[in-house]
Amino acid sequence: MIGYVTLGTNDLERAAKFYDALLAEIGATRMMESDRFVAWAVSPKQPSLGVAKPFDGKPATVGNGVMVALVVGSAAKVNALHAKAMALGGKDEGAPGPRGEGGFYAGYFRDLDGNKLNAFCMS
Repeated sequence: MIGYVTLGTNDLERAAKFYDALLAEIGATRMMESDRFVAWAVSPKQPSLGVAKPFDGKPATVGNGVMVALVVGSAAKVNALHAKAMALGGKDEGAPGPRGEGGFYAGYFRDLDGNKLNAFCMS
């Protein structure tokens, strides 16, 4: 159902470098870009993630309670994506590990603008 998610940034170049390196871990590449946004996807037929300067020209802010979840195929990929985010200057919001019952495995982090993401898989 979700086609894409866009996160606000106040420094498009910095955000693009962060996501180029981070999303390469899961095989995503840039699929669209302009002077105001960049978007990445694994495939044009799958949901994408983008960063953008806010259209209204006001500073980008972090939405309290907003999080983007990136599905990956294994716990090893969750660990790798979380580690990559940390290496790129992201902030830890919860180390990778099992959460609750049912095989949910996730690692939580914030990007350089403070947007919250997680990488997860179901075992």
